[in-house]
Amino acid sequence: MDIYEFPPIRILISAAYWLVTRLSELLEPLAGTGSAAAAVILLTIAVRIVLIPVGRSQVRAGIIRQRLAPQLAELQRRHKKNPELLQRKTMELYAAEKSSPFAGCLPVLAQTPLLMAVYGLFIRQTIDGHANELLTHTFLGIPLDAGLIGQIAAGTADWGSAAVFVAIMVLIAIVAQASRRLLMPTTPAERPEGAPDLSRMMRVLSFMPFITAAVAAFVPLAAALYLLTTTTWTLGERIILRRVLGGSPGAGEAVAVAV
Repeated sequence: MDIYEFPPIRILISAAYWLVTRLSELLEPLAGTGSAAAAVILLTIAVRIVLIPVGRSQVRAGIIRQRLAPQLAELQRRHKKNPELLQRKTMELYAAEKSSPFAGCLPVLAQTPLLMAVYGLFIRQTIDGHANELLTHTFLGIPLDAGLIGQIAAGTADWGSAAVFVAIMVLIAIVAQASRRLLMPTTPAERPEGAPDLSRMMRVLSFMPFITAAVAAFVPLAAALYLLTTTTWTLGERIILRRVLGGSPGAGEAVAVAV
């Protein structure tokens, strides 16, 4: 079964196609042949602006985890021989802060539909039974539906297109390293016995920007531009929100993007 024929996803693709096409037409006098690429970037920024409240909740969750660390350690000391009571007290502590140990994972999930839509827009030959006009657009002379690995496999890659993809991947990796240095906690918080063990998940999330750099080589160029845009936005958003909300460096939030 073609996942893009699933009704909710088909509707999402159709809506994204309409938006990107209209934006591309508006931007063409300024961006020329790169108007579709500019439209993808602007759409990404627009969605991230809408998701700022979600990002705020993630940063707030990190600040709360940091603030609760001493109380969680005390709960562990008191109730380490009673895991069920310890887990209940831990959840009550988070509930009093109107938070959850799982808070902060939503931004990754919230962005997944957009990435799926951008990817789908540039791999499908037809949208709603009509020819996909976006496949005729380019960025720096590279078709937006082309991927680095696909070009290499087909023998159509050249130094120019390879340089563009490598530049995007390097920029994503630089942003990822900045994210880890500026936003990740310097020491892991101690997990109370019986509380959900999220350390492994947080470690995976912290490496997702690096994974994103590798993914950018496999997806269409349009999707790679989306990944670079959203990764860079995430870093800037987290730095600003943490200052606004009063969090200290490494306030326990996992910096991640939806891939």
